[in-house]
Amino acid sequence: MGLTKQYLRYGPAALFGLVASARGNAAFVALRGERGRCVAVPACEHVFVWDTRKGEKVLILKGLKQEVSCLCPSPDGLHLAVGYEDGSIRVFSLLSGEANVTFNGHKAAVTALKYDQLGGRLVSGSKDTDVIVWDVINESGLYRLKGHKDAVTQVLFLKEKNLLVTSGKDTLVKWWDLDTQHCFKTLVGHRTEVWGLALVSEEKRLITGTADSELRVWDITYIQEVKDPDEPESKKSKGSSLGAEDDTGEDETLELDECPEERLLKCSKVGSIMREGRDRIVTLATDRTGKILACHGTDAVLEVFSVLSEEEVQKKLEKKMKKAKQKAKQKSVEEPEGSGELSLQEEIQRVTNIRASAKIKSFDLILSPKGELKIVLLLQNNIIESYNLNLSAQVPQAVRTSKITIGGHRSDVRTLAFSSDNIAILSAAAESVKIWNRSTLQCIRTMECEYALCSLFVPGDRQVIIGTKTGKLQLYDLASGSLMETLAAHDGAVWSIALSPDQRGFVTGGADKCVKFWEFELVKDESSIQKRLSLKQVRILQLDEDVLCVRYSPNQKLLAVSLLDCTVKIFYTDTLKFFLSLYGHKLLVLCMDISYDGALIATGSADRNVKIWGLDFGDCHRSLFAHDDSVMYLQFVAKSHLFFTAGKDNKIKQWDADKFEHIQTLEGHHQEVWCLALSPNGDYVVSASHDKSLRLWERTREPLVLEEEREMRREAEYEETVAKEEQPVVAGETQGETGLAGKKTIETIKAAERIMEAIELYREEMAKLKEHKAICKAAGKEVPLPVNPILHAYGNITPSAYVLEVFKKVKSSELEESLLVLPFSYVPDLLRLFSEHIHLGSEVELLCRALLFLLKIHFGQITSNHMLVTVIENLKKTTICRVSEARDVLGFNMAGLQYLKREIEAKDEVTFFADAADHFEEKRRKRKKKEKMVLAVV
Repeated sequence: MGLTKQYLRYGPAALFGLVASARGNAAFVALRGERGRCVAVPACEHVFVWDTRKGEKVLILKGLKQEVSCLCPSPDGLHLAVGYEDGSIRVFSLLSGEANVTFNGHKAAVTALKYDQLGGRLVSGSKDTDVIVWDVINESGLYRLKGHKDAVTQVLFLKEKNLLVTSGKDTLVKWWDLDTQHCFKTLVGHRTEVWGLALVSEEKRLITGTADSELRVWDITYIQEVKDPDEPESKKSKGSSLGAEDDTGEDETLELDECPEERLLKCSKVGSIMREGRDRIVTLATDRTGKILACHGTDAVLEVFSVLSEEEVQKKLEKKMKKAKQKAKQKSVEEPEGSGELSLQEEIQRVTNIRASAKIKSFDLILSPKGELKIVLLLQNNIIESYNLNLSAQVPQAVRTSKITIGGHRSDVRTLAFSSDNIAILSAAAESVKIWNRSTLQCIRTMECEYALCSLFVPGDRQVIIGTKTGKLQLYDLASGSLMETLAAHDGAVWSIALSPDQRGFVTGGADKCVKFWEFELVKDESSIQKRLSLKQVRILQLDEDVLCVRYSPNQKLLAVSLLDCTVKIFYTDTLKFFLSLYGHKLLVLCMDISYDGALIATGSADRNVKIWGLDFGDCHRSLFAHDDSVMYLQFVAKSHLFFTAGKDNKIKQWDADKFEHIQTLEGHHQEVWCLALSPNGDYVVSASHDKSLRLWERTREPLVLEEEREMRREAEYEETVAKEEQPVVAGETQGETGLAGKKTIETIKAAERIMEAIELYREEMAKLKEHKAICKAAGKEVPLPVNPILHAYGNITPSAYVLEVFKKVKSSELEESLLVLPFSYVPDLLRLFSEHIHLGSEVELLCRALLFLLKIHFGQITSNHMLVTVIENLKKTTICRVSEARDVLGFNMAGLQYLKREIEAKDEVTFFADAADHFEEKRRKRKKKEKMVLAVV
């Protein structure tokens, strides 16, 4: 085999410049037992936990590849459930930062997550229209609920009842009975998508938010309550007492399933509360207590409402009746009818509106015991804002307590640059220029600027130059962080800037069809004696088309200019005479670069191609289909013919310009990559994207073999096709409202293959054992049996014990799906092994779960197989016996724990009362001492 060219792999080093992604939602989390201080926010594929008081990042929950789409903290505050764009859900421990559990069930992005009251179950809704209920403790899926016709927008558990309510973009709100796993009621009183749900007034009211400015309020009456004679009658509809008009017609109060099956609850429309915003609801939520309701639309205003409790409603009603009686006495008229009831606006009162500094994407609230409301807002422009609201004040006013901004830009970064010593990184956006330390990733300077399009470090790395959209050049001093000079360079946008190889000046290209040459000069500063750096225009090259990109050749003899007519023109630098024209691109050439030796020029275009040209004759060496969308940036690695390209297809790719080969793809960004920059030594690449993140990539010492890379790409493509395949059909399962929670993934297939391999090994070993016995019998003496190396590695265990070990290693959430793809030919052996292990009492719970699932999906084949009759009979006896034993042990342990709990509580109560008595005695002594002192003075 001949020698191959060796490449070194670039790997992800860091993600920075991002405060929070706008795709998911913000959520308060309890760290070290303190609530209302730390907030978890999505950050591309990771989750950042910020301390809002200090403005510091305290924890990073690292994701894999997919972007985070949804967050939900557990009721105990110890875990955080994170939903991703590919439909997977991971449950992280907030103590260790590790992902303990992974659920795979959805085919599209997770849009809603909610825990039940105890935190034992988790429900998820997705864009694939399914709702799945997961068992967090057993780490498995319970069931899938099908019924919505469009993306699910919100899911809520009812605390007291085993019910679930879901809303979707199909305009429906569905009620699910989780005991029977079916939808028993559908509310169809909405004309547009239902974007939000909230339960208030001890779950006796449902509030829905849609695409209009109304919050619709529904009364929930539980049928069991009505049947109870001791309970008061449910509230009557108050539609007549509303201030807001019901202008949506008769079908507002329509309900499906108005039939005898209304055995659980009735849901009737009470009326509407009008929002100030005219656009759709984005988020509608309450705090944990249900006393505060808040919502926002696509604007920057959060509307906060207070929901009165039953006691407060009663007090207000008594006050209202008293006033009505006094008025009646004064006017000597009868008491007016209808005053015995509060209007909806009086029960759900507007508290205040909070105007944020930018569009709100999500929020979370927490009500402290003192009555102070803490609100965190996740904004569209990479900011987290915190507000405090004192509800006991006469006129509650929101006070902003913190604003986390330093960690990133407000808008997309459009230009990047590395300093000559590889230490500092410059990033510039529409509003600011930031200088970052590459090793610590801390922002060390922030300077306000106009809309930046291009940038460079001045030789010496003490100043930077920014080219703006308005045609100005801005010169900044890094030591002071001040703007030194602004020059009107072009009449249109300054699209490109390039430093001259002799480092005495630079060249700019703009939308005014000009290429301008500039030199650095020192001028006297009026305010000080010292001279300062300035810029001087020395030459100008007028062209027929707008200039998009300019680049010098390393020897400074040639200048390449990309024009609006899709060509690249090469000029001599000294005389500005035309030398070559490179034409062939079908669309604009957006980027280009010249290799270190001046032999090659590579051009990237909006037609998705990269062309490699020779600079001697202008001949096209090769045209490469580089990206699935426009090629936005291109740069050669120093001292090599390797180059990187960035595209609108979210990818960064490395190429070899000599062999015309694709070397590797750097995947990480979730939206368009606008620009990148390579460090002068070629060890680092930094890239900026529309997802607001900056990513640093580092050259490792790991060699990269192209064949292996291609093989890995093929494997990744195969895994994607497996995930998109049709799910296996379960025998006897009807295509109704429910289904299995899991889905077939590459992990479940691998787990099934491991089980099959283990059973094959078991069969081989059993066959060997029979042969060995026959040989020993024939020889009349014991012959040593050769040990299988796999069993030896596990500590010389038996083949049946090895199968159990493999079974135990299958993830709990993937067990059913793994058994579903297992061929029936392996099932008889499995059942025999189950019988053996359950009889011994090992892993009873796991084996019973697998056994019942296998019986469910292969019922017909198992019952018709006469060979398995005895096995099933044995299983029936041993399983019932062992399960009852396990239940007894569990019951005994529960009783013991409850006894210990009562003992501890009793001890605590005694201590508490003893402390209180001591405190009372101390106060009495102090009072007597004070009285004696007063008497002495008198």
